[in-house]
Amino acid sequence: MDWTDLVGPLAKLGAPLLGGALGGPLGAAAGKIVADAFGASDASPAAVNAAIAGSDPVAAATAAQAAAARGLAALAEIGRAQVAEIGTTMRAEAASQDALQRWWRPLYALELSLIECPAFTRAVLTLLQALWRGHGAGISGFANLSGLLIAYFGARFGVLGVYVSARSREMRGGANAGTSVVADVVKALRRK
Repeated sequence: MDWTDLVGPLAKLGAPLLGGALGGPLGAAAGKIVADAFGASDASPAAVNAAIAGSDPVAAATAAQAAAARGLAALAEIGRAQVAEIGTTMRAEAASQDALQRWWRPLYALELSLIECPAFTRAVLTLLQALWRGHGAGISGFANLSGLLIAYFGARFGVLGVYVSARSREMRGGANAGTSVVADVVKALRRK
């Protein structure tokens, strides 16, 4: 028996999210929460299954709901810790004095604008010339490459667009780039 065997019984007791957690990567941790809620002899799937089977249906539903609440609280705490860790990393990157960290986006924009755009312009002019002269092989070649070119340049310019947008926000933020979302909303509402 393993933790996934308890997904069905917990769903029937009104704790489907907890049952899903048992089947996920945090199954053992969720199993410990369920074992504690049902008073199982140990945190094993067999012991928890025996505790569920030996419980009064009303008491089992109450225990499942309590375990689900503890499980959600534990997941919320994990999420909070992850968000805090990501925020710390983002602040460290923003304050970094590393040259690559500061210059990769402007260099990306320059390379795209000064090298790839002129090359793409040359390709478009060649296509127009092939259309004008009725050169079937050239037109067919461009038709075969069109999907690739659209996807490639769409992705490249998409990254550039995100960069420009993010950089604009960084520059507007200036000294208060580390403010909270709530402060940003309050500031926006005051302007209106």
